[in-house]
Amino acid sequence: MTDPRARVRELAAEYTGKGNQLGWFDAVYQEAERGENVVPWGDGVPNPGLVEFWRKHPLETAGKRALVIGCGFGDDSEQLAKWGFQTTAFDISPTAIAATKKRYPETKVDYRVADLFHPPAAWLRAFDFVLEVYTVQAFTGDLRARSIARIAEFVAPDGRLLVIARGRQDGEPLGQGPPWPLTRGEIDGFRRAGLVEEIFEEYADPEPPWVRRFAALYRRPPG
Repeated sequence: MTDPRARVRELAAEYTGKGNQLGWFDAVYQEAERGENVVPWGDGVPNPGLVEFWRKHPLETAGKRALVIGCGFGDDSEQLAKWGFQTTAFDISPTAIAATKKRYPETKVDYRVADLFHPPAAWLRAFDFVLEVYTVQAFTGDLRARSIARIAEFVAPDGRLLVIARGRQDGEPLGQGPPWPLTRGEIDGFRRAGLVEEIFEEYADPEPPWVRRFAALYRRPPG
């Protein structure tokens, strides 16, 4: 079996070279479905950064709608539902969504196949809480800035957006990706998209390779 992250890089380069910057996502899940490889970000548990952030900064969930960006196998989405959100989650990969529905046959989450760049119109400014974990940094070039602007548009007036990302300082190398770490200047794109930063935390993973992480909470002003 090929190293999973190396295989993701191969597929991303292959599809991007063919002018399809989004096609590699479903290809990764299809190979996993066939047993040819594994999805490297499919850890089977909610993101530890999400859980730790919520422990320190819990938000009101009763009667609130949440949206999960690029939900993959649904671990974060199921956690939001357990916390009390009415949760919608989407991924561009039909294979990922089908596998997730099999994993959670009794789920309360509304799982959808959708394209971040062409979402349902009813989702715009419709969610009290939006969760973005690592999706933006799967993109390069103009797609990165476009993805930030699009994600911000899902946040309702007085709603929140939580972003968890791999980070890097200005001047630090991008390294091999995807994912490609974000700088503070890049993640500030959410503020340029009209959101207000309420919390920004920078931390390192507790185990090697001590990857730098960012966790940022934004709010759309009411009205």
